[in-house]
Amino acid sequence: MDEPVTDNPVTDNRGRSRFELEVDGLLAFADYRRGGSVIQILHVEAAVPLRGTGAAGRLMQGIAERAREEGAKIVPYCGYARAWFRRNKGSQDLLA
Repeated sequence: MDEPVTDNPVTDNRGRSRFELEVDGLLAFADYRRGGSVIQILHVEAAVPLRGTGAAGRLMQGIAERAREEGAKIVPYCGYARAWFRRNKGSQDLLA
């Protein structure tokens, strides 16, 4: 079941083990695996029309905000997620 976070457009679709961001009816998502208070980001993908629009970056920002609220740490296995953390120094404290 989706669990919205106040003011955070990213939802946690736990049934599919992925975070989702819907933009104009299109989806950007990040597959994950959870273990205790660690969220492993396995794959980030955006619908083709969303690529280059910043949707995946907004998705990652929402994931970081959600992890911070939960007191969770993130392991970015996906290349895009690793690159996002390199570019967003203010979120590196979330890395496990």
